[in-house]
Amino acid sequence: MAKLTIDDLKKIKEKVHKEMSLRDGDRRVNVTVHMGTCGIASGAKEVMDTLLEEIEAAGVHDVVATTSGCMGLCSREPLVTVEALNQDPIKYEYVNPNKMRQIFKKHVLAGEIQTPFVLAKGSETIK
Repeated sequence: MAKLTIDDLKKIKEKVHKEMSLRDGDRRVNVTVHMGTCGIASGAKEVMDTLLEEIEAAGVHDVVATTSGCMGLCSREPLVTVEALNQDPIKYEYVNPNKMRQIFKKHVLAGEIQTPFVLAKGSETIK
């Protein structure tokens, strides 16, 4: 393996900073890609990459992309949760890059829940 140069390190730093800047801040919508081991094995990394690309391409600054660990529903991975202000969270199942593009464009940007991909609506609560 070739040694990294200072320029290589600067490029890596710029790339990571750019990706992280998409995840920071107080936003209108939070999109969580669940990336436990089972999610990653099922394609969650590609789903997250697609989400970050869509956020950048749309030029929106009010959407934050985050990650979490496993939800305990390994057989339904990759899972994505969309939380919009003043709305119940929506959990999507079996998400792939194409579904992520559709969820982003139609749900995140236009507010239209993509019912065919929905696993659940709402939050888990303990009473």
